[in-house]
Amino acid sequence: MEFEHSPNAADRKEVAPLLKIALELGPLLLFFLANSRGEMLAERFPVITDLGGPIFFATAVFMVAIAVSLAVSYVLTRRLPVMPVVSGIVVLVFGALTLWLQDELFIKLKPTIVNVLFGAVLLGGLLFGKSLLGYVFDSVFRLDDAGWRKLTFRWGVFFFFLAALNEVIWRSFSTDFWVSFKVFGMMPITVVFTLMQLPMIQRHTLDHDKD
Repeated sequence: MEFEHSPNAADRKEVAPLLKIALELGPLLLFFLANSRGEMLAERFPVITDLGGPIFFATAVFMVAIAVSLAVSYVLTRRLPVMPVVSGIVVLVFGALTLWLQDELFIKLKPTIVNVLFGAVLLGGLLFGKSLLGYVFDSVFRLDDAGWRKLTFRWGVFFFFLAALNEVIWRSFSTDFWVSFKVFGMMPITVVFTLMQLPMIQRHTLDHDKD
């Protein structure tokens, strides 16, 4: 198996933007739905109770959804997306610990660890002249090298902010609130942050007529 090519590589296979977003956000939405509907589903399918409470059922669903998402992505491109693979590995490891030890702490720590890891990788990559964020947004934006560097730096810092925010939320509120905030809080915050980058993105967008 190979990882995806660099953002502006000529032989890079692109996934449709909406499909790419669905593959990356779909598992998170299923995690929320499984947690919010866990008790209802357990009444119809008692086997679910063997996993523990709703958060443990949701964790199992999350793990399966992540694995399916990566498999579909590989089938479409014959390459693995770098950052979703990193996130997926953390989900599978911490999800397994959550189910095995019946301790929801591990799945709550997953966003903190993933965001710190992403932030460190993005900012560390810049030190070696690599703008790694292009691997994530290449099918959405086509930027020059300076644009990818700026966007990578901003997202690197933003990931550290998300890690700190996750720590505040899970330590201060209930599990159900944390799950809801993970979808309906983190997502809007991320969307707003992304929209704030549009002026810079527009300045560094490549001219298709010059390709």
